[in-house]
Amino acid sequence: MSALALTTAALSLVLSLSSSAAAAEGQDLSGMLKPVIGQHDVPGMAAAVVKGGDVVAIGAAGVRQAGGKERVTPNDKFHIGSCTKAMTATLCATLVEEGKLKWESTVADVLPDLKAKMHADCRKITLEQLLHHRSGLPANPDQEGLWEKLHAHRGPPDQARRMVAQAVLARPPESEPGSTYLYSNTGYAVAGHMAERAAKQPWEELMRQRLFKPLGMTSAGFGPPGRRGKVADQPRGHDASGKPVEPGPGADNPSGIAPAGLVHCSIGDWAKFAALHLRGARGADTKLLKPETFKKLHAPAESAGGEQKYAMGWIVAEPKWADGPVLTHAGSNGMWYAMVFIAPGRDGAIVVACNKGDDAAQKACEEVTQALAAKYLRDK
Repeated sequence: MSALALTTAALSLVLSLSSSAAAAEGQDLSGMLKPVIGQHDVPGMAAAVVKGGDVVAIGAAGVRQAGGKERVTPNDKFHIGSCTKAMTATLCATLVEEGKLKWESTVADVLPDLKAKMHADCRKITLEQLLHHRSGLPANPDQEGLWEKLHAHRGPPDQARRMVAQAVLARPPESEPGSTYLYSNTGYAVAGHMAERAAKQPWEELMRQRLFKPLGMTSAGFGPPGRRGKVADQPRGHDASGKPVEPGPGADNPSGIAPAGLVHCSIGDWAKFAALHLRGARGADTKLLKPETFKKLHAPAESAGGEQKYAMGWIVAEPKWADGPVLTHAGSNGMWYAMVFIAPGRDGAIVVACNKGDDAAQKACEEVTQALAAKYLRDK
C-alpha cells in the first residue's frame, strides 16, 4: 500500500474550483459521471454530496467489471482504501471518551506483553502520534519478509495486527516519535491493535458495533466486496492492466493492516460517515462523540512548518473559498480509488469512488470532486 493521502497537486486541483470543471446536473449524479468514465476509461464510479447533514445528490455509472454488462448502482459497494484511517481514528475516539484509552496512552502501556521486546525509543509512542503519522514507524510492514507472512496468515485478524506491532516496535523508529510527519500504514495497524486490546474485541467487531451500526452503514465490511465466482455480484477492483480481480487472496492488502485501509461500503453509507464529521466539525450534537472530541480529531499536529497538515485520518487545508478548514483524504489499494472532501464552512461534503486504482482513476475522481465542489459547495 502506498502513501494514499492526496498529493499536493491533486489537492490543489480540487481546491482551485476552476471554471473548466464540468457541472453536475440535478440530484441524480449518474449523468454527470458517464462522460467522466468515458474520458478516463474507467469501468465504474459512484458519488454523493452531503449538505446540512443529508445526502442531496447521489449517483453511479459504468459497469461492475470491464467487459461486463452488470451496471454499477448507488447501492453497490466500493473499497475506500486509506479513507479507512479516519474511521479507525473515530473508533479510537469512542474508546478515549469511555476511558478505555487516552490520547497519550503509549504502546508500552496498552501492549505490555510486547514491552520487553520493544525498542526503547518505540515504547513511548502514543496513540495520538500514531493517528497523526508522527510515530516514526515505517510506511509499510515490509521488513524481513513480514509482508509475505501477513499475506500467508490465515488465523484471526487481530493476531495479524499483533504480528505487525511486535515486528515494527522491535526496531528503532525512522524518526524521533512526535517530531516528524511520516505517513505510516503500520502506525494505523498498531493504533487499531491498541484499540482491540483496550476493548478486548477485534478491530472489525469494534468497527461494526461502534461505527457502522450507530450510523446505519449496513453495507460496510472489510476487504474486496462481493463473492468469488459470483458473476460481478458487486463491483470488482481492476489491476494495472485493467483486468478485473476476483475477491479472495491477492485482491487486497492483508488483514494485518486493516485499520489503515480495508473498509468497503456503498457510496451512500460512506456519505453517512462524512456527514457525521461534517456535523461534528460544525459543533452539532452527533450522539456518537462530543464536540470537543471532533475538534481533537480534526486538528492537525503542530509542526515547524512545511510539513503536511495532517489531523487524525484527515488532511487539513484552508482554501479561501471554503470559509475555513477543509478535511480531505484519498485511498487506494491499487485496484480501487476513493476520495472524500468535507467543507464545514460550506456545510457540505463529497465522496467519490471508482473500481480502478490507476492514474486515470485518480484523475477521474479528482475531476468529479472538483465539479461537485464547484456546484454544491462554492455557493452557500
